Formats: sequence, structure tokens, C-alpha cells
Amino acid sequence: MPEITAPLRETASAIHGDSEVLFPIREVARMTGVNPVTLRAWERRYGLIQPVRTESGHRLYSSTDIDTVHRILDWIERGVAVSKVGRILARDAQHAETAALARADTEVDWSQWQSQLRSAISTFDDRQLDRLYGQIFCAYPIDVVFEDILMPLWQQLLRHQGHFGQASEWLFYDNFLRSRTAQRLQLACAAPVPRVLLSAIAGECRELELLVAGVLMSGEKYSVKVVGVGQPFDELTLVCEKTRPQALVLFSNRSPSSELPLRLQRLALTLDCPLLLAGDASDLIQPDLSGSSIGCLGNEGRLMQRRLQQFLSGHLDT
Repeated sequence: MPEITAPLRETASAIHGDSEVLFPIREVARMTGVNPVTLRAWERRYGLIQPVRTESGHRLYSSTDIDTVHRILDWIERGVAVSKVGRILARDAQHAETAALARADTEVDWSQWQSQLRSAISTFDDRQLDRLYGQIFCAYPIDVVFEDILMPLWQQLLRHQGHFGQASEWLFYDNFLRSRTAQRLQLACAAPVPRVLLSAIAGECRELELLVAGVLMSGEKYSVKVVGVGQPFDELTLVCEKTRPQALVLFSNRSPSSELPLRLQRLALTLDCPLLLAGDASDLIQPDLSGSSIGCLGNEGRLMQRRLQQFLSGHLDT
């Protein structure tokens, strides 16, 4: 990695202190694959990144800024226009602030657990990873485990695969979590309670995201049955006719296409149960579904579960 020049390093220390390393724009471009012209445009036009400036006007980026660049790229890959990414990042920042307050109140240090998980992942130690997994579930509620510890680390490993071995580490961790999360869903589905069917819109989320959503939605009075990734949209009516679920929930983490609202409304007309949408797409599409029978559950664990319960009881607030 090219080193920051002495004048830039001295200015960085004066601005942020010796504890934080700041990177010049050429190094950020190399690390993220985003050219300097685009980085400047994201700053000037959309305010997505706010690097510090040296006295001579050079931009310096923190590790947080670099992570933001990766998050922007992630949303663009999901089909979200760069002009709309700012609102999503602001929402995520608000959620992070709420989580930080909860963390301070309970003196929980999730980063220590993530550090231990990283160590097990880096050595491909499935036994240690399984031990840590069990300990974390014994210590915290299920929504904290997934949303504040396991999945943030999964996302970090997914975004940072630029060096040799990192892709293998993410695959190892992803396979482990998919296996354990699927087991939780299978156990829940064995209970003699009504079922909710959860299906991904093809190509619009990863399997683990779908499985975790199923676990977080599950309640005492119903279980969530996940349909295999790749389920044809046009055959969902047939599946519902055969299984008779209490509700059908579609899941998507991509930006909704312009035709999706109409497709959902047509599907809803063919079902004998409520049709709901969950994931990041549900927040983005909600205005377009206003006044329809299709409910939006969001993408936050407790909120998804609460809204789903309200829909099933027929008392959803409008």
C-alpha cells in the first residue's frame, strides 16, 4: 500500500489525531475501484462523503469514509440511483445511532464478539465458530445477535474481498450461517402453528438474508416457511393454493423496478391470503403501494415481526 506523504500525514494527525490513519484520494480510488472524478462528484453533488481537507486543499479519507464508499457501491449494484442513496444512508445512520445508544445503556461490546468471530473465520475453525455462535445466542436476544453482531460482520466480509483469501473467508462464514439459520427455521416449522410463506423475488437478495428475515419474523403464534431461492414469481399462486399459508411475504433488498407495484397487485388478486413485502425494497416502494391491499413490513427485525402480527390479526394501523 502506498504511504501517505509526510505533509499529508502531518496534517491528518493535526486534524484527527495520531490514532486514525487517513488516505489520499488516489489510494481510496485504488482500494475501492471508484475513480477520483466519481469520488469528488459524490462529495460535491450528493454530499455522500465528507473527507477532511489539508491546508493545501488535498482530500483525506478515513476508514469510515471508505466503508461508506463500499456501501454506496453496494446500493448502486442493487439498482438504487446514486441520487437516492443519500436518504438510505441517512436512515442507516439513524438505526446505527439507536443501536449505539442501546449498546451504551447495556454496556454491550459487540465488536469484541466480532473480533473473536473474525479470528475463527480467518483460521477456518468451524468448531470455534460454532462455540462462539452458541455463546452469543445465550447472551443476547435473537434480533441483537443477527442485526448487531452476525450480519454486520457478514456484510463487512462481503464488501472487502480485495485481497487473497478474503473471498474464501466470507464463503466459509456465509455457509456456516446459512446452515445454522436454516436449522432454526426447520425447528420452528415443526411446531403445530399456522405458517407464513416467505419467498425471495428472484435475484434480489442472497439466501442468508432471506433466511435471517424468516427467523426474525417468526413468532409464537405462527412459523415462517422459507421457499427456496429461485422460486418462480408466476408459480407463487400455485404454491399458496397447495400450502394454504396465513400470508405470503415477498422479500427483496434491491431497488424495486417500475413494474413491480403492478406485478404485486396482480399477484394479490390471485391469492386467498394477504400479500406482504419485506426487505429494503419495501421501504422504497411503500409510496407506490399506498391505498393497495399489499402491506410493507420493512427490514428491521422487531418491526417486521410486529407488522406481520398486526396484518395477521387484521389490526394494522394505517
